[in-house]
Amino acid sequence: MANTKATLVFTVLFLFLVSELHVYGKGTLAAEEEIDCGSKCEYRCSKASRHKMCIRACNTCCERCHCVPPGTSGNEDVCPCYANMTTHGGKHKCP
Repeated sequence: MANTKATLVFTVLFLFLVSELHVYGKGTLAAEEEIDCGSKCEYRCSKASRHKMCIRACNTCCERCHCVPPGTSGNEDVCPCYANMTTHGGKHKCP
């Protein structure tokens, strides 16, 4: 009986530790994955006819998704979050 209680306590402590490491690990990864939204969006919108509007939308999408697809258009399969974001009207938000 004592062995069962000790095993239960050990299991609970182990799961708690794993949970804490998982949360801490995500925080560390987020800091490492930060990208320079300004320069990425500047390139992404370099050929846009409405440059300022493109930059504003791209920066919003980049800050939320932490990703900007490569190139000046397309390639949105690289950033699913970026590709799926829509405006209130249901139109594609990110350039």
